[in-house]
Amino acid sequence: MLAYLPSLSLPFISDDYVQIRLAREWGPVSAWPALAADALYRSRATSLLMTYWTERAFGLEPLAYRLSSLLLHVLNTWLVSALGRWRVVGWRVALPAAAFFAIYEGHQEAVIWYAALPELLVFTFVLLCVLAWVRWLETGGWTWYAAALGSFLLALYSKESAVAVLGLQVVAIWFARQRRWAALFAMAPFATVAAAYTLAIFEARSGHLHFSDGTFSLSAPFWWTLANSTRRLLWFWGLLALAAVLWLRRRRWRFLLAAGAAWILITFLPYSFLTYMPHVPSRHTYLASVGSSWLVAAGFLAVRPRLAAWRRWAPGALALLMLAHNCGYLWTRKQRQYRERAAPTEALVEFAAKTDRPVEVRCFPYSQAVADWTLEVRLNRKAWRPGDPGEPAVFCWPREKHP
Repeated sequence: MLAYLPSLSLPFISDDYVQIRLAREWGPVSAWPALAADALYRSRATSLLMTYWTERAFGLEPLAYRLSSLLLHVLNTWLVSALGRWRVVGWRVALPAAAFFAIYEGHQEAVIWYAALPELLVFTFVLLCVLAWVRWLETGGWTWYAAALGSFLLALYSKESAVAVLGLQVVAIWFARQRRWAALFAMAPFATVAAAYTLAIFEARSGHLHFSDGTFSLSAPFWWTLANSTRRLLWFWGLLALAAVLWLRRRRWRFLLAAGAAWILITFLPYSFLTYMPHVPSRHTYLASVGSSWLVAAGFLAVRPRLAAWRRWAPGALALLMLAHNCGYLWTRKQRQYRERAAPTEALVEFAAKTDRPVEVRCFPYSQAVADWTLEVRLNRKAWRPGDPGEPAVFCWPREKHP
């Protein structure tokens, strides 16, 4: 709450309007059959339903949407701490890892930008699935197995990256002490569902937006994107922690470091086929940052005894330094950037609200759909198009480009 408190004052930002507009279309129960038939948006069904009911309950008050994202982040932080039940992680690591995850600025876009709500929800269901899977490996209770499978299905209805669960299951099996072969066979329903899910997406590729807009490509240099994204994720607290663990030769963390590396690579892989930038965007690092949080926690625990031997207050000072760095970055640089990103849509709404004439958007930093749906969502108006009746009022951003 401390790290993200200033962001609660932000207005809606560009694609937030797209999210609300799509939720209006797909959220009602009567639209669910059509949603289930849409290869792109059925993979975001949970976020669309959540947005639909948020608007029904709170209208277009930005604070309600921002609070819902932040509270999901709080829940997800608790789930990171709950991974302490997994013996590879343990409570001693899980609690400081969750503390770092809570304030880490690297994945801020998933928390602050409401349009990134699918990232928060797929994280929730992926971690619930992993936690239930680990419990099933430990106890053999089929209730846990059913919980894992149910969480996996909900994750698939949250974002395509949920297929990373299969890799995380294999990691958990690798570190399990018993029933490894039985567990591999028990993955069959998960693998079957994931295969059918993926096949359905590829069969619908002719009408799938991401196959036509150049966002992803199987021929993209994913190895470079993967390596570059991992480097950015670990900078710089993760790299300092890794150096501390290696320098102090803390062999006790070798299994945790292996699990963290596997977690990062597996959860980054679905996002690594990007074509529009050489690294994964901030919002897509949210799930991978669990692995980097384990690394930071291990580094902190490795140096804490030496710091405490030097000065009793030194470990606390290091923790406060990490808090100040991440919160300060969020409060200053990122807060300013998000206000700048929100400025064009806010200016468009202000401009349109002051005129009764139809509005023509000639220059805009975002897509025409964002401009159209901003006017529709906020003012229940349509943007003017050539051939429409009336003399339009022309909006251009920045305003000095068109007097």
